[in-house]
Amino acid sequence: MRLSLQQFNELSPADATSHLLTCCTSTHWAQTLVNKRPFIDMPAMLSHSDDAWMQAQKDEQNLLEAFDGHPQIGNVDSLKEKYRNTQDSAAHEQSGANDAEDDVIEALAQGNQDYLDKFSFIFIVFATGKSAQQMLDLLLARLPNDRETELLNAATEQNKITRLRLQKLLSDA
Repeated sequence: MRLSLQQFNELSPADATSHLLTCCTSTHWAQTLVNKRPFIDMPAMLSHSDDAWMQAQKDEQNLLEAFDGHPQIGNVDSLKEKYRNTQDSAAHEQSGANDAEDDVIEALAQGNQDYLDKFSFIFIVFATGKSAQQMLDLLLARLPNDRETELLNAATEQNKITRLRLQKLLSDA
């Protein structure tokens, strides 16, 4: 459901939070942003979102909560039920994986598992506009990193995804 910024500003806190959780599943981020309303325009909302995300990043649990709202790239269908609130966004964002060769998909699946085993959270990447091969290349480039570096990388990618989803949520964006 698309909303105007004015409609969003007028929602109850619970309804506004519910809509925001379709953009990012960090409750800290969503509640912080709800409390900053009303927003005068989309750039102001995005700025407040960035600030709320910077605050949320100070606690690893907020990051992990946000990351948990994503299906693994190339594995959207198996998690539709669990992540029903973000599945439409995720499916479109990851459409580059839909046309990939089987060997790339298999390598992506293995890379995702290796990443999860190493870092204890899934690989987060702003997938919009990227082919499966490009996502695989990014995953393989990030896999040698340490956990602290990957938390920061994933948090940065999460914010890109969140900003795009906010813009999709609001029809006048």
